[in-house]
Amino acid sequence: MKKKLLSVLLCAAMVVVMASGCGAKEEPAKETETKEEAKEDEVLKGGGSNIIYIITPSQSNVFFKTEAEVCEATAKELGYETKVMSHDDDATMQMEQFEAAIADKAAAIICDNAGADSTIEAVKAAREAGIPTFLIDREINEEGVAISQIVANNYQGAKAVAEEWVEAMGESGKYVELLGKESDTNAGVRSDAFHEVIDQYPDLEMVAQQSANWDQTEAYDKMGTILQSNPDIDGVICGNDTMLCGAVAALEDAGLVGIPVIGVDGSDDARDLIKAGKATATALQQAAEISRMAVKQADDYLKNGTTGLDEKQLVDCVAITKDNAEKLEAFDLAK
Repeated sequence: MKKKLLSVLLCAAMVVVMASGCGAKEEPAKETETKEEAKEDEVLKGGGSNIIYIITPSQSNVFFKTEAEVCEATAKELGYETKVMSHDDDATMQMEQFEAAIADKAAAIICDNAGADSTIEAVKAAREAGIPTFLIDREINEEGVAISQIVANNYQGAKAVAEEWVEAMGESGKYVELLGKESDTNAGVRSDAFHEVIDQYPDLEMVAQQSANWDQTEAYDKMGTILQSNPDIDGVICGNDTMLCGAVAALEDAGLVGIPVIGVDGSDDARDLIKAGKATATALQQAAEISRMAVKQADDYLKNGTTGLDEKQLVDCVAITKDNAEKLEAFDLAK
């Protein structure tokens, strides 16, 4: 009887120990989750200085030059010092610039980034240092790291100009597509939007599709090579205005002036070609407005701990044709 009683007591003790052990293992997990949630909601105070870092791709491209200039002017109007840098689409250089901002105890970083994946670690490093990042023009492939990601609605804009182009083509003919940088999500988004419209028309035939990496000289060279084997093309679609300008120059050299050509950006150069009848349309990404929005949101966040807005924000593009080209200047459309 005593042995049975001891056996029962031992089993009961083991059950208590096991239950206690399971509870001890679960508790730290709950605590970790709570800390992670708190970290996501943490308000970043900035590094302690009054400096806003502005980091963009090369300012030899007027689009990025506009971003940098508008960000700088808006930040100074709001009482901040600024440091403007270019990463030249080099993720390593961009990381060095983020590290410089961290060392400089920057209040905030405004960035048009060097890659949807390769930028994540840089933004995380700034966040760890308490410095909020506000992304413009290009998204990254992670949420909850930057405070804002403000981008043009590339899909809507590319569809709008594709519709203008289809009409100009008379819904038939051979065409060429010049794609942007593969690492830039915008390149794929714009191409997909173009084709959502164009592929509905069976008499529109794409005879060549090549990347010109957003570059005017490369677009000129690629277009020239394509024309050697396809001299009878009827139109061209371009992922941005810089490539549009290169393509139009190559078409002019080949005696193909005035065939339907579209781009995306809304640059003054594209505007002038549209007015001259050498291009059909471009989708204005409101770079100036997006840049102003980013700096004002940085200011709101630093002062109030919130922007009051969602992290991801889409700003609609405007189709620029001969009808409204006169109103466009420096990526701003007159009201």
